[in-house]
Amino acid sequence: MINIAELDFQKSGGLIPCIVQDASTDKVLMLGYVNEEALQKTITEKKVTFFSRSKQRLWTKGETSGNFLHFVSILQDCDRDTLLIKAKPAGPACHTGADTCFNEKNTFNDIRFLDAVVQHRKANPKEGSYTNQLLNKGINKVAQKVGEEAVELVIEAKDDNKELFLGEAADLMYHYLVLLAAKNLQLSDVVQVLKQRHS
Repeated sequence: MINIAELDFQKSGGLIPCIVQDASTDKVLMLGYVNEEALQKTITEKKVTFFSRSKQRLWTKGETSGNFLHFVSILQDCDRDTLLIKAKPAGPACHTGADTCFNEKNTFNDIRFLDAVVQHRKANPKEGSYTNQLLNKGINKVAQKVGEEAVELVIEAKDDNKELFLGEAADLMYHYLVLLAAKNLQLSDVVQVLKQRHS
C-alpha cells in the first residue's frame, strides 16, 4: 500500500491524476483526479472516489449509475505525482455507456478471453453449448478429450501443415481449459504455479 503522505499533491494544485485499470483484463478504464480526501475515501470504502473538477466536490464513480469501481490495489509512479488504481468495474466505466472512457471493449485480448467464456458457460449453462455438453459428461470424458487432442497435436507437429497444426493446438487449448473448469480451477491458478516456479 502507498503512503499518502509521500505523494506530491502540490505539483498540480492539490490534485493527482489517477488512471483506473481493470484488475482482471488490464484494460485502462478511465482517468480522473484525486485529492487526499478522495484517495483516503477510496482506500477506506473500497469504491474509487475522485475529486470532480466540474462539481468541485468528491465524486464516487457510480454514485448515481450504480456502476461502481471496486477498489483492488493502488500504485504510485516514480515521481509520486500520478496514481494507478486497479479496480473491478460493476458495469460500464464511461458515462456514455461504453466499457471504457476510451471506447474500448473491456475484454481479455489473450487466452484469458477463452477461459472466461468457459467459466461463464460452467456457471451459466446454455442449451446446445458444446462446453456444457462436455462438462455434463463428467471429468473422465473431459480428460479423455484432452488426451485425444494432445495426440492429434503431436501427429500434426510431425507434418508441415501450419494451418492444421494451429487448429489442433487451438483444440487442445480449449479442451484443457474445459478440464480446468471441470476441476473447479481457472487458468489463473495454473499461471500462479508457473510464477512461483519462475521465482
